Amino acid sequence: MTVLASLRFLAPDSREPVFGPSTGGAAAHSTLIGDYEDRAVEVLDGRGLDETFDLDVHGFALRRLAPVGDLYDRDIVATRHDAQCRALVTEATAAERVEIFDHTWRASAADVREQHTSREPSAFIHNDYTPRSALKRINDLMGGEAEALASREFAIVNVWRPIATVQTSPLAVCDAQSLSPESLVATERRGKGRIGEIYLVRYAAGQRWIYFPEMAVDEVLLIKTYDSRTDGRARWCVHTSFEVSGNGSVLPPRESMETRLFAFFA
Repeated sequence: MTVLASLRFLAPDSREPVFGPSTGGAAAHSTLIGDYEDRAVEVLDGRGLDETFDLDVHGFALRRLAPVGDLYDRDIVATRHDAQCRALVTEATAAERVEIFDHTWRASAADVREQHTSREPSAFIHNDYTPRSALKRINDLMGGEAEALASREFAIVNVWRPIATVQTSPLAVCDAQSLSPESLVATERRGKGRIGEIYLVRYAAGQRWIYFPEMAVDEVLLIKTYDSRTDGRARWCVHTSFEVSGNGSVLPPRESMETRLFAFFA
């Protein structure tokens, strides 16, 4: 169902923002410097829309993916899950080569975060990379191949996967066609041992927000977080978690994982 959600935007007159990601665990809490505003925004139920969502058009796509078992089991992740992600991103992007470079586990419950050193759901609107930080990730991670790979056209795709059916803190994504460049604010990311850069987002009328209620363990959301190509296709997809008002019952906490991949084109 379509919902009215409170989403956190960077305020129009904010001082210079800085983002500090958490390191995971029961007390995981990201740091946001700057000024923010919570706005009530209509978030459309993507399941009820007569659309086929596409990475190059909307910046995101919902896909089916057969469950592989316990996603906290690193052996299962390294073999079955990673193989699925490589194949899925290769098919979705037509990339010549894909490389996994990061896994992130998230949970909204402190006890689950403590058990698995998970991070909290990101409750502010952002995009993971800017042109500068996307190139920096290649240079940081790809060793002797970095210079050659950085000269190619490439994208970064996040495979967002539920560990259990998502009933709380679902993900809202903004249709890339509705996002103006003026809404994006490059922001320093001060992580443990690494300085990067993300985009924070200012509100603008016309932004179109979508979510997929109760995503199940046989579904994944592909999120394009960077594309070097400037030919009119979607270059990124800003996103955030949000809270859905329920019927007063206690719902299970959200548990999910993210797998980030470089997609290199010929």
